[in-house]
Amino acid sequence: MAEAGARRIRLGMVGGGTGAFIGYVHRIAARIDGDYDLVAGALSSRPEVAKESGRNIGLAEDRIYTSYEEMAQAEAARPDGIEAVSIVTPNHMHYGPAKAFLEAGIHVICDKPLTSTLEDARKLASIQPKNGAKFLLTHNYTGYPLIRQARELVASGALGNIRVVQAEYPQDWLTEATTEENKQASWRTDPARSGAGGAIGDIGTHAYNLARFVTCLKTDSVSADLDSFVEGRQLDDNVHIMLRFEGGAKGMLWASQVAVGCENGLQLRVYGDKGGLEWRQDNPNYMWFTEFGKPRQLLTRGGAISGNAASTMNIRIPSGHPEGYLEAFATLYSQFAAVIRGEGAEYEGLLPTLADGVEGMQFIIASVESSRNDGKWTKLSEV
Repeated sequence: MAEAGARRIRLGMVGGGTGAFIGYVHRIAARIDGDYDLVAGALSSRPEVAKESGRNIGLAEDRIYTSYEEMAQAEAARPDGIEAVSIVTPNHMHYGPAKAFLEAGIHVICDKPLTSTLEDARKLASIQPKNGAKFLLTHNYTGYPLIRQARELVASGALGNIRVVQAEYPQDWLTEATTEENKQASWRTDPARSGAGGAIGDIGTHAYNLARFVTCLKTDSVSADLDSFVEGRQLDDNVHIMLRFEGGAKGMLWASQVAVGCENGLQLRVYGDKGGLEWRQDNPNYMWFTEFGKPRQLLTRGGAISGNAASTMNIRIPSGHPEGYLEAFATLYSQFAAVIRGEGAEYEGLLPTLADGVEGMQFIIASVESSRNDGKWTKLSEV
């Protein structure tokens, strides 16, 4: 969170115009801690929507752009140009803007997954950004205080050697066939805009990233079973994946968008030979921790037995007052602002990077290939 008097970062946005849920979320997250001023935007590929959306959020007329190419060139040339840009477009429109702004020397904040193809992800990772421009991938669930504490517990050895990792993310909002009028659903179920993965790319990558973030285990291979239960749907809407981690730990991941009765049921369970932990995103201020042979302990955000990560740099309000989804997003934004200012050394390893994005794409492609080969174990390093 910004220190009193800290310089605000001039921010732009690509995508996220009128009616776009995720653009609204990113704008709130950027405002919560007072680290950014949103001053420019190319908010839609449709010029009339871009103009209307820019006016609706109060952008100056000369800083409302109708293409990201125009925006990158113009803002890089201004003495008061943007220092960072949020990219909140559908997946197939991540690569172009990210490349343009990194090459213009402008820091990039990009929604996940990194790109729609592994080839584009690798090309993006090979770019040499101008002026050392930095990159943040918004796997926002890593910003929850108790997820940070879970990572600390694993690293401390409190769970011992990790044996089992269970991650899941069920929803039900795509239980029925969708139409083009439902814009949030239509692009997510379209291979041309979403990429190779449906549910696995949209929410499965969140569950996977969370498991990797907390345990720091490196994935060796996956065995996947991807289904499209809705007739005519071209991308998966339910995935079951087994994971083998280096060192011998095993994992299981379930992601579904046709699990009737589930809203956003992201949860993580990690078990070692000394203890285990359980966390759910729909009740994120509480986490169960159990040492073998002892009673379960309920850890609370900012509570009496909170670790350093949960009790200091990620807490805005006292324990007992709930923080949630928007605040987790804001934590990433605020800590990235500190990195931009050159003050964020303590956040090393906590903010999702381009490398995490490339691995996320490897996970998607390896899982798709495995499923096509009847669940054959597929190494991430070989895709």
